[in-house]
Amino acid sequence: MTDAPKPPPQIPQLDADALKARKRRNLWLGLALAAFVVLVMLITMVRLHTGTGISERM
Repeated sequence: MTDAPKPPPQIPQLDADALKARKRRNLWLGLALAAFVVLVMLITMVRLHTGTGISERM
């Protein structure tokens, strides 16, 4: 009994509308991620400036 190699699965080709929708979703996900990073950075900067942070917990 020999194991014959299986052919790779066929990748479906997307039409123009599906590619456009994918790019739009990726753009919004990227913008949301960038906004989250900026929010975390701003909160960190405010906490460091006001002195609220790890020194209170020790």
